[in-house]
Amino acid sequence: MLKNYSFTFLMLLVSFHVLLAQEIKIFSVSDFDLNGNVKTCTVIKDYGQEIFEFNENGFLAKSTTQYNELDKDIVLYTYEAGELIEKRMESYKDNELDKATSMVNFYEVDTTNNKYIKEKIISFDKEFFEQQEYYFNDTDVLEKIITSHENAVDEVLIDYSEYKNESTQTVFENGVIEKSIRKSLKKTKTGKQLNLVLTKEFVDGEPNKAVERVFSENGKLISEQIFLHSIEEKEFVPSENRSYTYDEEQVLTKLTIKTKNTEAVKEFIFQFDDSEHKNWVKKIITPDNTYVTRRITYYPKELNTEEKPE
Repeated sequence: MLKNYSFTFLMLLVSFHVLLAQEIKIFSVSDFDLNGNVKTCTVIKDYGQEIFEFNENGFLAKSTTQYNELDKDIVLYTYEAGELIEKRMESYKDNELDKATSMVNFYEVDTTNNKYIKEKIISFDKEFFEQQEYYFNDTDVLEKIITSHENAVDEVLIDYSEYKNESTQTVFENGVIEKSIRKSLKKTKTGKQLNLVLTKEFVDGEPNKAVERVFSENGKLISEQIFLHSIEEKEFVPSENRSYTYDEEQVLTKLTIKTKNTEAVKEFIFQFDDSEHKNWVKKIITPDNTYVTRRITYYPKELNTEEKPE
């Protein structure tokens, strides 16, 4: 599956606040297209490098975005009893900590009744930034998020519905629809089962964009159809289609991008390490002639014994 795993500091800073329909996420090895008991993964990029460090149980413990010798962003994750309890985001400029842009997220988890999480975000110079409260139902499904800013309080409600073989998740912010995600199953003529995910995005309650993704039985992304909402036609109209091709070992080999008037093809060549996990260490993209390099280290096998973050 083609994925972009360049988790910059900015993306990590906002990740818990733009993905409103999701509960707080604990990143693991698999989120970075990695397999096995990975200890570190260094991604070499044109602007510098990104270093991802995982604990013995496969959960992200530290990420570093190194722009040059003096500028970098660091995110540190602390876990307790399987829950994320602290996230520190440190920004360094000229090798000095920038307290105004560095943040700490503190998480308090209460499971006395239905699960409840309180998240406080405070800058290193002691300025309050934001507070989030996550409310779950009796099956641990996120239903409501209350966000408190300095001058406002926002409420996000998440509605779930089922119809035949479809399930829909709809997100409302302060009573206005913001996003809907519909999941359904489809069988092909050969009997294979496909998973369809249709995501619609709204701006001020008005439809804006939609993406329909189709996944194979083994979870590989097969296609993405992107739609833009036409004011004139009052409906979503196709804008771009992306088709993904894999080899017999389910390694991505080609991406075909079609619009109304154009077609482009990108081909991928991967080089893998010599470990039993066969993680890729170099990805070459043609005809762009660009590449991404990764350096990967592993824990000894006996250390990878738990399934909860520590």
